[in-house]
This record gives sequence, C-alpha cells and structure tokens, in this order.
Amino acid sequence: MASSTETLEFQAETRQLLQLVIHSIYSNKDIFLRELISNASDALDKLRLESLVDSDLDADTSDPHITLEVDRDAGTLTVRDNGIGMAREEVVELIGTIAKSGTASLLEKVKAAQDAEAAQSLIGQFGVGFYSAFMVADKVTLRTRRAGTTEGTLWESDGEGTYDISTAADLPVGTEVTLHLKTADGEDGLADYLADWKIRAIVKQYSDFIRWPIRMAVERGAEDGVTITEMETLNSMKALWARARAEVSEAEYHEFYKQISHDWTDPAEIIHMRSEGTFAYDALLFIPSQAPFDLFARETKRGVQLYVKRVFIMDDCEALVPNYLRFVKGVVDAHDLSLNISREILQHDRHIRGVRRRLVKKVLGTIKDMQANNAEGYTKLWDQFGRVLKEGLIEDTDNTETLLELISADSTHDPEKTTTLREYVARMRDGQDAIYYLTGATRTAVENSPHMEAFTAKGYEVLILTDPVDEVWVDQITEFDGHRFQSIAKGQVDLDADTDEGDGEEKSKREADFAALLPWLAATLGEHVKAARLSSRLTTSAACVVGDTGDMTPMLEKMYRAMGQQMPPVKRILEINPDHPLISGLRTAHEKNPDDSALPELAEIILGTALLAEGGDLPDPARFARQLTERLSRSL
Repeated sequence: MASSTETLEFQAETRQLLQLVIHSIYSNKDIFLRELISNASDALDKLRLESLVDSDLDADTSDPHITLEVDRDAGTLTVRDNGIGMAREEVVELIGTIAKSGTASLLEKVKAAQDAEAAQSLIGQFGVGFYSAFMVADKVTLRTRRAGTTEGTLWESDGEGTYDISTAADLPVGTEVTLHLKTADGEDGLADYLADWKIRAIVKQYSDFIRWPIRMAVERGAEDGVTITEMETLNSMKALWARARAEVSEAEYHEFYKQISHDWTDPAEIIHMRSEGTFAYDALLFIPSQAPFDLFARETKRGVQLYVKRVFIMDDCEALVPNYLRFVKGVVDAHDLSLNISREILQHDRHIRGVRRRLVKKVLGTIKDMQANNAEGYTKLWDQFGRVLKEGLIEDTDNTETLLELISADSTHDPEKTTTLREYVARMRDGQDAIYYLTGATRTAVENSPHMEAFTAKGYEVLILTDPVDEVWVDQITEFDGHRFQSIAKGQVDLDADTDEGDGEEKSKREADFAALLPWLAATLGEHVKAARLSSRLTTSAACVVGDTGDMTPMLEKMYRAMGQQMPPVKRILEINPDHPLISGLRTAHEKNPDDSALPELAEIILGTALLAEGGDLPDPARFARQLTERLSRSL
C-alpha cells in the first residue's frame, strides 16, 4: 500500500547521462545483475556493521541473504536483500536522482571518452551502476525500508523523463528491485534473463564469491502431479583469499586453483597475501607446476583476475602482473575500486601500480625461496617457466638483480646439471673478470662451436645459452655481481691475459708472418667480412667468424627479420688459426704467388666451413658446394 506519491522529472543533464548508461556505455548487458547483486551485498555489509554499533537496532541479522525471483508470467526479475535498506531521503539522494554537483562536467567527459571502457569507468566513478538495469528493463520498481524505521519507500521509473516516489507501508527491512524485462533479442545483446541457466551463468561468472548466499527458487520435478520447488544457493561463497591462511586447507587451495586455471595438476606454490592501509586488497596467487600449451602464443592471456569486494571485474588483468609473469594464476580482490573501472584507468592508477610492484616482488621472492630451500622443485619450475622469466630481464629493470639471481643455465662445468650465476662466479678462475657465455640453437651446437676450443683447452667455464630470449637480454644486461658478461663469439679474447701466460715475442713474430695474408683475406672476402685477424680462441679449427663487441649476433638478426623488421646485414670478422695446416699452407701459397687464381676460392671455402661450424648460414650454398666438390676432385 503506497501513499504520498510524487512524480518528479529528471534534469536535462541527468536524462542525457541516463540515456548514455542505457544505450552506449555497457557493451555487455549481463553486468546489470552483477551491479544489483553488488548493491545488495553492500547493503548486507552495512546492516552487519550497524547492528554491531547499535545493539538496539530493529533488524533481523540471523540469516542475511540475497534472493533472485523470476516471474515468467509477469516477465519480471526481482533482486531482494534483507540488508540495511534505505529511508525516503536516501532513495532520493542515491537512487531517485543522479543529479549532483559536477553532473555537467561528467557528462562532457563521458561524451569525450575515446572508447566504451573509458566511458564506463567514468560512469562507475559517478556511482550510477544501478541504472544499468534499464538496459534490460522497460521499467524498474524499487521497494525499500531502512532498518530502525517503520515506513518504506516505493520508487519507480521507465528510465525516460520522470520517476515516481511514494511512501509504502508493510515492507520488510531491506531492498527489493523488480525489473520489468524487455523481450529477449539476441541481435541487441538481450538474453532471456528469466531463464534459470542464464541467471546461474551470470552469478557464477561475476558473483560466485560474494560472501552472502544468493538464493533462487528452482523446480526439482514433480511428485504425484505436484511441482516441487526448492531454494537453491547459486554462489559458492568460497572466497578463499578473504580467509586467513591457517583456516584454509591445502585441498581447498588446490581445488580453487583447478577451478580458476582449468589445470588438473596441483600448483607448485601458493601465495596468499593481504594488504591493509590506504589501499586494501587480498591476493591469492598460484605458481603452476607445468606450463600451459599456449604460454608463448601471441594471444595468451595473463592469469590474474581482478575482483572488487568479491565481485568479478575482469580476467587477464594486465595492470596487475607483467607479461613475463603471465603464467601466474590467481585473484586480486581490491576493496576500494569502482566496479566499472576500465583497463585504461587501471594502467595509470597509482594504487594498482603499487599492488603490481608488491605482487611481482612476492612472486619472485617465492621462486627465490624455492631455489634456496627446494632445489628439486625449483629445477622443475625453471624447466617450465625459465624461458619466460628471462623475458623479465628485458621488460622489468626494477627487478633485474633478482631475476639474474634466479637464472639457471647450462654450462660446460657439468653436462647434466644447470648452474646459477652465483655458482658460476664462485667457480671463476683467479684473475678471471668476465662471465663467459655463448648463445646458440642447441647445447650440442654450442659445445662443438670453434669459439669454444681455447676455453675448453684452458679449463674456462662457459655458460651455454640456447633460448631465443637469451640473444636479447645478454645484449642489455652488462654485468652480474661486478663481473661483466662477455660473449666468446664477440670481440678479442685473450685468455693468456687472465693467467699471465703467453709469449709476447712469439705473438709479434706470428703477426709479422701473416702481415701480408690478413689484408688479402679481408679484401678477397670483403663482401662478407669486414676484417681478418689471427685468433687466440682456436686450437683445432682452421677459422671462425666473430662479431665486434657491440655487433648483433646472426641469430638475433634472424629473429628480427622473422618479426618483419628489415635489418642491415652485419659484417663480421674472420679469425684464422695460425697453427692449422690449412692456414699455414695458404700463407705459404700466398707468399709464393699472391695472384694464384685458386687462392680466392680456397679463402671462400675457409669462410664457408667457419660459418657451418658455428651453425650459421652460407651466403651462397650452391656456390660453396660446387667449390668444395671441385677442390676435392682435384685432390684425388
């Protein structure tokens, strides 16, 4: 029974804003139910708090809940809660009008927003999510009574120009919102919101972890011609992140992980954290035990979901974890964000950036603890995710040192076990100031590379880096623990300088002996190399090709070209082994007759074998094969 009805008009600006909410802002109409359930949950929270402060408050708090009620004959969906409710003046302030100070400026911002997400965020900040109900309803009726009062309020509007508000008697404490639904229209994105399955799906996606039960009457069949109807709780309410870790069992954690990750194995690590203060949030993260099949696919999404006060906001929240931690699964529940915050706004929110920093440090700290205390678990983790973690050395300069500590790489020290950089440094020889490494396609290719010969002969350990990402990060990271990284395939290598060995007089004599051959080789092979010099890194091979210290490696060149980037060809340096019979024979032949037409062909063969030995590409494979075949034929 209602009385004292007033029909009021929306202000012009408010009407325009309302039309934007209804027709333009929300691309996914399903979220209307999320908004209404979230409002109901807030009302239950407020009643709980107020009843603790005021013990004389006339309200029943024995069974707080939210009820969804479908009336197919009337075409209505009702969302009801027994929360705090609203008095008439609160309805006018919070529901009856969205005209507040700044409405005009907000309207301008919404109209100027570049995309729907940005506009949706502005709407959310303004607090009019309730009006999303008009996306799916021709008319909305709200009945409410505040705890501690005797009179209720009835509010009703078709979302066009006016709304009616009146006093209503005999209402229970709480709020009831009834939507007179529009006809389902798939083309317009209007689903059948009277269908049980659709309501279940929306609640499961957006409101499954709301702390209060969300109930709906469902038909269970018929007995003796009588339809049996039961109340069913639609949400799990199992927001494990909101509970203390001591209250959650390992089995519960594992079950929850499998639910959100669609992985059937148990996680390797569980990270449960809570932050209170100016920006409160709960986080429950999982490090998987095995990599998903699409970890390196271009469309792979990050695995952290964003909730606001247990209400689902978005999957794949890029603002919360960097790309190199995309394998981490879990939930972050922020307490002080708008339900309609957009991805664009999240990227620039200082609180979210702070959350991201803490999450990253926590994840990396957890992996570091595994490295120190669970060697087997860490080894398995690195096998699965080491390649993607190394991407962080390129993306995340704030955590470079931590990531370097985590690196586990193959090396010549042990053919079976990997090594950390810290362990490598501890084994460095006296006088050694560089961390030596070589990149390549496979361990076998690196171990058999001619660049490795002197290092193997003199007992120097070399890191074997075979992941494509290694080609990039070693060019960006200059040192670890005060020791520079040095590719054994770049620059000059003088291992005798590390050990105070070597004969300066002998070196000078060799340079004099080859003074004529080296410039000839550089000129003859000038199309492919920029210089020729004697090598200190070769012991058994005739020649190798090396880059200058700052040059791009051939593999990195290939990677950039594969990504569509046109890179100018990088000429490298031909190093020859003065002690090799082929090279000494070439020197002798060149001294006797520098104009011998057979010598340029031999120089090309030497370059070709050097390229093949390191796993490189020949500039002209057919020409090389022909030259080699003819040379072998003449030797028979």
